[in-house]
Amino acid sequence: MHTRTVAIFSLGGTIAMTTDPATGGVVPALSAQELLDAVPALQSLDVDLQVHDFRRLPGASLGFDDLTALSQAIADAFEAGCDGAVVTQGTDTIEEIAYLLDLLHAGSQPIVVTGAMRNPTQPGADGPANIHAAVIAAAAAELQGAGAVVVLGDEIHAARTVRKSHSTSPAAFTSPATGPLGRLYEGRVHLHGPLAARTTLPGSLTEPTPRVGLYTATLGDDGTLLAPMAEACDGLVVAAFGVGHVPHSFVATLENTASRIPVILTSRIGNGPVLEATYSFPGSEKDLLGRGLIRGGHLDAYKARLLLHVLLAQGRKSDEIAAAFKTVTL
Repeated sequence: MHTRTVAIFSLGGTIAMTTDPATGGVVPALSAQELLDAVPALQSLDVDLQVHDFRRLPGASLGFDDLTALSQAIADAFEAGCDGAVVTQGTDTIEEIAYLLDLLHAGSQPIVVTGAMRNPTQPGADGPANIHAAVIAAAAAELQGAGAVVVLGDEIHAARTVRKSHSTSPAAFTSPATGPLGRLYEGRVHLHGPLAARTTLPGSLTEPTPRVGLYTATLGDDGTLLAPMAEACDGLVVAAFGVGHVPHSFVATLENTASRIPVILTSRIGNGPVLEATYSFPGSEKDLLGRGLIRGGHLDAYKARLLLHVLLAQGRKSDEIAAAFKTVTL
């Protein structure tokens, strides 16, 4: 078997942070090579690493321009013969960035996104172990066709199901609806079952950056803030109560908005589907879908926003957008 080749792209984040003497806090400072130098166990792997010091930003400061460029750089690496890619970044936006990369990547090579919950100055920093596991995963034949996955704490999560479910825990990343795809131990990938089908949207994001809003339903909201926000959007995602319910005061605004732009109905819970035909009171899921909203299915609001963003940026029309959301599976 030939030596596997893995491209490493570092974006910054906690995994790459060191103390700023001026402030006493940590900031992204370590290069991609410095991250790898902290993991001597990589030298024992039969993997050739191609290192790209791509960005040095906190996860919250990465934008669509950065990620479009990253997606293209990863595609170029695969075109040049790399067997897999690893992206190191801040954990604040891992679940969103991994899903965006997953949507844009139709090839068979795995993209493994990782980070750290403890920065390198802290006892028990998890970055080196996560990088080691991510490289093994990116080089593994078992993950061919998996698209983008997230690897932290030796667990492998599909990009479309993973969530950051705790703000500080080293075990912050979970897939509430499905559990992890598999785990790493004894230097190998072990999957729990066959890989699920993926929704991919390869191609350029040619349209001007769309403004996709995300509005969360909350108790007692009379909808006053919803209308001006919807007016400013090219697409809207509604994070509704429960299985897809909003206050009755939202209904007219959402119906008017759905006649103008795509409006995606999701649940603010983040685990479980939006229903289709169970409740029928004004503001229920059946009522809203009948008024032109598009069902988000099992996608949480954050990932529905990304899927809608890509579809709009590719110039897709309403019927194509509705069809794309129907294809998303867990």
